[in-house]
Order: sequence, then structure tokens, then C-alpha cells
Amino acid sequence: MRHVADIPHPSVKITLLAWNGKFLLKLEQGNLEQTYKVAELDLLTGTDAEVRELLDEEFLTVAIARFQAMRADLQAAFERHELR
Repeated sequence: MRHVADIPHPSVKITLLAWNGKFLLKLEQGNLEQTYKVAELDLLTGTDAEVRELLDEEFLTVAIARFQAMRADLQAAFERHELR
């Protein structure tokens, strides 16, 4: 796996990786992580610049909201099993 770039964002750590004919967009917030795999063949030129274009405001807004839902799901599971 090759590290391509760290992409700055104020509320999410974004890492772009390349591996096995795919780009991996890894978004992290606290102890939660989302990974999106994008095949090079699904892109026009197969470059990391195209993958970066996916990180528009709409995509990031929804991904950040998903982190909130993930956090709530995890907390609910802890509570159901009386682990917190």
C-alpha cells in the first residue's frame, strides 16, 4: 500500500492511499473510520487528482454526518450491553 497524500480538512483526517489498482480514501474522526475504494478503471485518467475531486462539500458533509450516526450506533450498542 502506497501513501499518496494527506488531504487537509478541519474536522476529518483524510488520507489517500493507492493499492492493487485502487485508490483508498480513508476518513477518520476520533476512533471511527470510513474507507472508500475507487478503482483506477472507474476514473477517466486513473489519477489521484480525479479522486480528490470526489471530496467536494456535499460528499464531506454527508460523510461527517455519517460519523455522527456511527458514533450514536456504537454508543447504543454499549448501552444495550451495559458496557458503559
